[in-house]
Amino acid sequence: MRVWIVIGLVLGFSQVSAINRTDSLLQVLDRVLARRGDYDQIKIQRINALKQQVKSVSEGKRYALYAEICTEYEKFVYDSASTYITRLKEEAYRERDPSRIAFSKTKLGFIYLSAGMFNEALDTLLTIENKQMPDSLRSEYFGILARCYFDLSDYNGDESFTSMYTNIGLRYIDSALLLSGKGSRQFMALSAMKYVKTNYLDSAKQVLMDMISNLKLSNPNLAIAASTLGHVYRLEGDTEGAIQMHIRAAIADNMASTKETLAMLRLAELLYPKGDITRAYDYVKIAMADANFYGARHRKVQVAAIFPIIEGNKLGTAERQRRLLFIYAILITVSSVVIVSFAVIIYKQSRKIRIADRNIQAANKSLHEANTQLQEVNKHLMEANKIKEEYIGYYFNINSEYLMKISAFKQGVENKLMAKKFDDIRLVVNNINLKKEREDLYLSFDKVFLKLFPDFVSTFNSLFKEEDRIELKEGQLLNTELRIFALIRMGIHDTEKIAKILDYSINTIYNYKARLKSRSLVPNDEFERHIMQIKAI
Repeated sequence: MRVWIVIGLVLGFSQVSAINRTDSLLQVLDRVLARRGDYDQIKIQRINALKQQVKSVSEGKRYALYAEICTEYEKFVYDSASTYITRLKEEAYRERDPSRIAFSKTKLGFIYLSAGMFNEALDTLLTIENKQMPDSLRSEYFGILARCYFDLSDYNGDESFTSMYTNIGLRYIDSALLLSGKGSRQFMALSAMKYVKTNYLDSAKQVLMDMISNLKLSNPNLAIAASTLGHVYRLEGDTEGAIQMHIRAAIADNMASTKETLAMLRLAELLYPKGDITRAYDYVKIAMADANFYGARHRKVQVAAIFPIIEGNKLGTAERQRRLLFIYAILITVSSVVIVSFAVIIYKQSRKIRIADRNIQAANKSLHEANTQLQEVNKHLMEANKIKEEYIGYYFNINSEYLMKISAFKQGVENKLMAKKFDDIRLVVNNINLKKEREDLYLSFDKVFLKLFPDFVSTFNSLFKEEDRIELKEGQLLNTELRIFALIRMGIHDTEKIAKILDYSINTIYNYKARLKSRSLVPNDEFERHIMQIKAI
């Protein structure tokens, strides 16, 4: 009840745009779909209660209970409906009541029709002696026959048979109308069906709107009326109106646990061209689940015709977005690692500078120390200050460049996403050359380092024999081996940090260091101390 109050409020505010009304209705539908299991459980409990009653009543009362169970099952589960209609028919024959026999056969024909078994439905319905029925049942009987021929016309698709089946259906619907009381739900529903089939869409629309507005329809009947009105809107080209009516039909169907329905499928077909791929995919999956649950052959065929199209588009979109997000995450991660790594370098240098400052203060308080010690302290201070000046400037320059690149990349991706130009995002991402960015980063580091330690390469090579010395290629400032010990000279002794900065594994860094130390002229445990003694300018 609360759901329909919400729907009434949404539709009642005429100043709200059609799109806003559609969005509000979709939110209601999504809440109802979240409770599909609850609605099904309520129906199952109701059916189980009726089955329990059957066990405890006398034979004369079983017919009415079987009829109720058949009504519960007829749009819920085909196999169960068929089983209980068979029992209903057996009870009717046992009682030898012609009217009840005709009613049970009519019910059987209806579920055959619902399951898409058109030949079986016609074979059953056309054997019924309808003159023995009351007018209300005859009207229902002719209405089911009319729908059977109309569905057969739609399903067949052959123009020569379509016209023939439609004309037969119209004759049966006229017979049904003659036996229905004017103004009744049955009369209005039959009239709307006839108007649709004869292409009097305005008349059909008026009748259906009157039904929805003025009759207290049950959820199953409301679903049929709203779905039919949605079909009329669709024929008129009013896509938004069609969507809203099919949403209302889908809400009513799910609240009634109706599995033999087209509303969810039609809604998915309408949302798909509008670009709402996610909802279209979710709804077409529900339509397929309902068709399988009920066992409707023709519904499975109808869903199968559109399901691969929507599913393919959905999977393609999801895969593209996944790849873009993965690449974006990698870029951000790499950039973050680089920034954090240099932040660590600066932090360590700042710590050295603070230590050097404390040493200076201690040296000033200890004037009695030798002048040579004071000169050594001053030398370390000058070196530390030089490193601080060069690398703080280098750090902020590198960070500024990376922040600008990340900002431009982020803005570009957001613009493309907002414009739904997903393919263009790939072009934006492909323009980023991570290899070149890393090479530029190393080149920049090499220049700043050699500016501070211009004799580093020659001093480093002096620790080896002539044949073991490193020869740089043309255009190289440092290679990987030199860069490892350049970082060590900068005070970064943690192998794991060096590996992260240079994008190598820890084992690879260990191997480089071990290989060089094994070839050097100095003992392995003294090698790094000699590196730390290389002088800055």
